[in-house]
Amino acid sequence: MGTSQSLLFRQVLIDLPRGTPMTTATLSKHGIQAKQAARLAATGWLQRLGHGVYLLPGDKLDRDASLAALAQLSPGMHVGAKTALAWWGVRHNLGIGPAMTLWGEKPMTLPAWFVTSFPARYQVTHLFDAAMPADLGLATVPAGRSDVLVSTPERAMLELLSDVGKQQGLEEARNLLEAIRTPRMPVLEQLFSHLTRIKVVRLAADLAEDLDLPWMGMALRHSQRLGGGSRWVSSTKTGDRLDLRRPK
Repeated sequence: MGTSQSLLFRQVLIDLPRGTPMTTATLSKHGIQAKQAARLAATGWLQRLGHGVYLLPGDKLDRDASLAALAQLSPGMHVGAKTALAWWGVRHNLGIGPAMTLWGEKPMTLPAWFVTSFPARYQVTHLFDAAMPADLGLATVPAGRSDVLVSTPERAMLELLSDVGKQQGLEEARNLLEAIRTPRMPVLEQLFSHLTRIKVVRLAADLAEDLDLPWMGMALRHSQRLGGGSRWVSSTKTGDRLDLRRPK
């Protein structure tokens, strides 16, 4: 490795924390171009994870650094639904969790280098209208990275209900909703006001009424706002049968 290239690479080592997946765009910002990165990988100074993505040899990928790298590829990507609730401390089963749930605005195939280390699924499901601020119901967890967004419990709850019948069972969703002790009512009201999915709002209203949750009236009101047919019936992939009636 030439002297100038060696100096550049040493600077990268100083600037980037260990475990960080380095894209060619990241390396370029540090003065190392794609061809130079390829030569560094060929000579063993970098480990090639996938097309245009590298890691220092011997490093183990850091979860949050990897999520931050993915977010550069898919703006708006965030940790959502049940995974987000777990990150905020809302859990039902304490055993080994399922794959990480990621949501985004645009379709994307999660790269193999990511899912090999962090089993995950990514989905694009638009629950809200275009007028909703993009950052509503998104935050960073305490002591977390500022570039890794996570749905707040209020938004994660609605994402969870959207997943019911697909990869989410109804009974677990019920238990998780009951475990959300103190949702922020103003935030939940804002989210409900932008919600466009009849299934989600009716399921929210049904479960809130059944569990006597403090936001029951809010969910019923927005269910009436969205309207729709008198019944929403579905036999789901998870074996649950949803029969959601329009509130009177």
